[in-house]
Amino acid sequence: MEINKETILNVAANSRLNLTDKEINEFIPQIKSILDAFSKIEKANTNKVEPSFQPIEVKNVFREDKVEKSLTQEEALSNTKHKKDGFFKGPKTL
Repeated sequence: MEINKETILNVAANSRLNLTDKEINEFIPQIKSILDAFSKIEKANTNKVEPSFQPIEVKNVFREDKVEKSLTQEEALSNTKHKKDGFFKGPKTL
């Protein structure tokens, strides 16, 4: 792909950028070098490489959920004096 002033102006218009002539002249060689780097990567032999969507293997590090005995309402409220109608009683907020 040829990168020239018109290409840069088209991309700038799509991006809603107002570029000066100096900026355009700076971007042309930069974009050419970026595209050259990608063209080298594109030439790499990847025939025997499986696609990888995660750079690091994803595995579940959490424990399995197990249903266990939990506190009853009375046991949960047994150590507090701030309770009302079977619930914890908190300070008033305005």
